[in-house]
Amino acid sequence: MNTSPQRALKSLLHLAVTFALFNSVGAYAANTGELPCTTTEQCAAQAAKVGATPDSSQTEHKTKGDPTQTQFAWLNRINKASIVMLTEEGIVKPDMGQKIAGGVRYAIAQADQPGGTRPSDVLQLEKIMTDKIGPEASLIHSGRSRQDMLATYRLAVLRSQVLAYSEALNATRLRLLNIADKNVDTLVPAYTNGVQAMPISYAHYLLAFEAAFERDGQRIRELYTRLNKSPMGTAVLANSAYPLNRERLAELLGFDGVRENSLDSSQVSTYDIPIEAANLASSSAIRVGAMIGDIHTQYHQVRPWLLLDEAATYTSSAMPQKRNPGLLMRARESASDVVGLAQAVTLRAHNVTTGMTDYKFAFDSLGVLRATQTMFHSLDAVLDALQINPQRALEELESEWTTSMELADTLERQYNVPFRIGHSFASLIVTEARSNGTTPKTFPYADAQKLYRQAADKYQWTPNSLPLDEAGFRAALSPTTMVQTRKGTGGPQPQEVKRMLVQARKTLEGDQQWLKERRERLKTAEGHLDTAFDKLADSKR
Repeated sequence: MNTSPQRALKSLLHLAVTFALFNSVGAYAANTGELPCTTTEQCAAQAAKVGATPDSSQTEHKTKGDPTQTQFAWLNRINKASIVMLTEEGIVKPDMGQKIAGGVRYAIAQADQPGGTRPSDVLQLEKIMTDKIGPEASLIHSGRSRQDMLATYRLAVLRSQVLAYSEALNATRLRLLNIADKNVDTLVPAYTNGVQAMPISYAHYLLAFEAAFERDGQRIRELYTRLNKSPMGTAVLANSAYPLNRERLAELLGFDGVRENSLDSSQVSTYDIPIEAANLASSSAIRVGAMIGDIHTQYHQVRPWLLLDEAATYTSSAMPQKRNPGLLMRARESASDVVGLAQAVTLRAHNVTTGMTDYKFAFDSLGVLRATQTMFHSLDAVLDALQINPQRALEELESEWTTSMELADTLERQYNVPFRIGHSFASLIVTEARSNGTTPKTFPYADAQKLYRQAADKYQWTPNSLPLDEAGFRAALSPTTMVQTRKGTGGPQPQEVKRMLVQARKTLEGDQQWLKERRERLKTAEGHLDTAFDKLADSKR
């Protein structure tokens, strides 16, 4: 029987649809535990193929991280804590707890054997255990999920990176204080609006930045209090029907307590805690960039007072006179990287609905806190190479009019001349001096007397004769005198700078002790976990 072309086409379409539907019936979501996985690389590739969470510390393009902080290592640590807690709470019987502990131990040990694997996926790791001891190994998963396990792992990684950030920050602060110690009497110009403003000591300048980094130390401690709360035991996001002891899990894994709300624990706090850490690093980077800029501007001068040791620079391929400060540029680049990466962490979380993975490990995959360590190490290299010329810095001050405000202040303090008259007088001097090229040391005293009369007459002030003799006039314009006569808390006067140095060292010692104690607590918790796990695994039944 003849078939029309239209009917033939319709039949073919029906056949195609039927074929597609038939074949789609056999398509299931990938179970990563059942995919071929005989090497660490193959395990990672299989997980990545279906978009499972990778271990960013072990991926290409990055230096391998601390082996104790890898996803594989932390999943095993979580497995240890889980089986200890499940057995202690009677959720798993002691004999079964011992058997499963043996499976955990095997999964850890096989990684160091020829042909061993270090999978970073939960189900791939579980498969190693079930292949060894049977399906009972999956009882370790009672009341938990990838969600709380990976939230715990990521928080532990963030915790480690924040402590490393603290260590790098403290090392830079110590360098700043050591340089400041040697430069209490080194006078330098300070700037506002890019223009010389007043003389201070270089120690005073360095203490200002150390104080800013000290505040970062405070912020790190505050962040750590919020950060170090365990999400483990919340399962997907709403706990489970198992009476898990979340507090015990937190203790075994080195956390200071639990993050109470189960939804917040693995789905909401994963927004703000990493963003807070990243933005804190970005804030540090802004100040690092400012310091580098202050040093780098000296290279714009013909006779700078602040340079890097020549051995820490490199020559031009064409211009013999150049000594390029590459360390400054690398440090500034690294600071800019931190600022950019921190913004990327925020952007990854922006407009993403709760529970997505986009934002949960952005801090680690982007490497913002690793970049922060690099930044401080780069700044340390600059500080170690810094060469300061106190004589040239003083010459810079004495050739400019940075003490003119002190002239007005002296007239007010000693002779009750209203500040605005003194300010007008000093401004007239600066204008005339710059027009004829004179400095505070060479400006004619007779001209100063004439200009004072002009300023006093403007405000109808009597007497209109300059009350300062020439010695007093020169002293008021001396950078050394100005700095030494400052009063009040926090000024650049040497005794106050020395006091601030002592206090800054005490504060730094406290921050170093805090860091030491946090790391000791984590080490102690790890020891307690290993002891409890070994007791279970080695128990005689």
